[in-house]
Amino acid sequence: MKVLGLDTATSGCSAALWQGQAPGQAGDGEPRVTVRRHAPMARGQAEVLVPLAQEVLAEAGVGFADLDRVAVTVGPGAFTGLRIALAAARGIAVAHDLPVVGVTSFDAIAHGIPSAERAGRAVLVAVDSRRVEPFLQLFDGDLTPLGDPAMPDPAAIPAWLDALCPSGPLLLAGDAAAALRPLLAGRPDLIMAAGDGLPDAAVVAALGASRPTGLPVEPFYLRPPDVTLPKAAIPKAGA
Repeated sequence: MKVLGLDTATSGCSAALWQGQAPGQAGDGEPRVTVRRHAPMARGQAEVLVPLAQEVLAEAGVGFADLDRVAVTVGPGAFTGLRIALAAARGIAVAHDLPVVGVTSFDAIAHGIPSAERAGRAVLVAVDSRRVEPFLQLFDGDLTPLGDPAMPDPAAIPAWLDALCPSGPLLLAGDAAAALRPLLAGRPDLIMAAGDGLPDAAVVAALGASRPTGLPVEPFYLRPPDVTLPKAAIPKAGA
């Protein structure tokens, strides 16, 4: 199986190729990400993503027609960024008759943390919402979700967290982790995850290899986007 992973959900742009046996399929060889490109980038992903994906595939000696599926980060994250990667994934899928699978930003960030780093700790992923309230989701050390994604008011975050995880070691990850840490000063056993806290297409591709196909893949905003749609024109009398 060959899976192309794409991500522009937050302040990065990345593409990666995962190759390995499909889940449940017998065969030799360890599944692996063979080529990966990742760059911090708050703007301009629309011009960079597809050429980046082409570069990844060219280095691996693989064409779009050789892929089995495309995996893409669906959010939450930046409104424009989410749509860039989704549009690219859908375009590639339509052109080459491929399924598309979605991976949330929370899953991509959490699964990108090495198991040794998160062992014995709950994992709180905080994604920048471009507002005061961050996007949050809590996982246990095995990355099983502890509750649904949320966007609580900052003052309510300690109580929200205590309701899900009253005590114990906590690992804080994501691109909003640094801003969130002062609010959690009352948690004595809290550490920050290493890395830039951005989703990585390498993780998206690896997760996408085992996700079911045929499900709708839509942006996961968690809140309404900051856009105003034009009002429909009112027909004039007699028109």
